[in-house]
Amino acid sequence: MSIGVRNLVKRYGDRAAINDISFDVKTGEILGFLGPNGAGKTTTMKIITCYMPPTSGTVDVDGMDVREHSLEVRKKIGYLPEMNPLYFDMNALDSLEFAAELHGLRGNAMQQRVKEMVDVCGLEAVRHKDIGEMSKGYRQRVGLAQAMIHDPDVLILDEPTSGLDPNQIVEIRTLIKELGRAKTVVLSTHILSEVQATCDRVLIINDGIIVANGTPEQLQRTFQGAEEIGLELKTSSIRPIEEIIPKLKLVAYVNDVALLSHTGDVSKFEIHAEKGNDVRESLFRMAVSEGWIILEMQRRITSLEEVFHTLTTT
Repeated sequence: MSIGVRNLVKRYGDRAAINDISFDVKTGEILGFLGPNGAGKTTTMKIITCYMPPTSGTVDVDGMDVREHSLEVRKKIGYLPEMNPLYFDMNALDSLEFAAELHGLRGNAMQQRVKEMVDVCGLEAVRHKDIGEMSKGYRQRVGLAQAMIHDPDVLILDEPTSGLDPNQIVEIRTLIKELGRAKTVVLSTHILSEVQATCDRVLIINDGIIVANGTPEQLQRTFQGAEEIGLELKTSSIRPIEEIIPKLKLVAYVNDVALLSHTGDVSKFEIHAEKGNDVRESLFRMAVSEGWIILEMQRRITSLEEVFHTLTTT
């Protein structure tokens, strides 16, 4: 089930929280929706989920406009807001049963679905515990279970792993990836390693405008600067600056070589080459011809964090 956003604008007085953005999300795709605080992520999610109307532009879910078919769209969406709305005086089972009934589930079908959500979200140990007595991590699990209780075709998750410990994050990440095989998932988070491991595509928004759209790998390649190689060699040379660096500089496309450290017969270098030219094979051949032993060689790749920082820092 696809989502289509076209020329979406949301204004608060003279301020545009969202300024003419357009994008699509396909069935079976997990979209990482990134941006700094105040960039427009949550506002966009609230419009998609029919929590607020846009100032202009359109959003359709499975071909249905969110303004004209609001009730039908809501039936197809599971939404976990940034501020998890829970009744603290209810226990986990009561809360899930309540949410299931709101979505029209009854009897055995409701009980079976509640049991499934308790299992997949790891709530067995706290199923009879009041939500107000739970840790933030368990509350987040209850909120995620509520969002999925009616088996929606679309999941909109705003900071779904907030408050979870590292083990819980891995569990929820695995669950989201499994759900993404058959559902449309829009995931907002500030944990960029989570995006790298979970999302098929990344959308970065800043000041209400989309500034990047592509797979994590595409964005990393686009913003990759000069090639940077870390090289650790074991050699008989005791003068790496005079004897090794001049030879490394002879490798095609290498612009600069810096000595990072030299201890005994082990030297570490940082090598810069022209953008788009992977010189590792040439370095390997040079080492073989000179009788050097390569202890380590690593190509540095621009991280998603660096891409995010570049696009959202003014």
